Amino acid sequence: MIKSSLTGFARSSGWRGLRTAAAVVLVCAVVGGCGEQFQKGYILPPGALEQIPIGASQDQVLIVMGTPSTVATLNGEVFYYISQRAERRLAFMSDHITDQRVIAVYFDKNRQVRRLANYGMKDGMIFDFISRTTPTSGQEINYVAPLFKALNIGQGDK
Repeated sequence: MIKSSLTGFARSSGWRGLRTAAAVVLVCAVVGGCGEQFQKGYILPPGALEQIPIGASQDQVLIVMGTPSTVATLNGEVFYYISQRAERRLAFMSDHITDQRVIAVYFDKNRQVRRLANYGMKDGMIFDFISRTTPTSGQEINYVAPLFKALNIGQGDK
């Protein structure tokens, strides 16, 4: 009789441990799956930049890219398409920026594409992913830098 009750006790404590472990795994899976990713601003269509050759008209850019986020005048018009990708690991945590981009389409006085730029952050500096250069000064960087600062307003961890 004593052996039987000990065996039953060992079985029930073994199942209890297994149930506890399964519950812990389930809670971790639920909490880990709560993260979300989202994009704010302009979403670049796949292959869009390849459809805009140097010399293309402003109307062609509008057809391919759509309405710009903002427009500026720097020795001709410039269309800026601004986007930001972020993720939130848990519902109660703040957003964490994973990528921010400013696509710039520069036009000459005849409203034809003079240059394309795809600005993002690399090593903490603004970087053009098309020309593979870091702009250092001039009107161009004086306009693009504040756009990146504006994207970070209200962001806890940058």
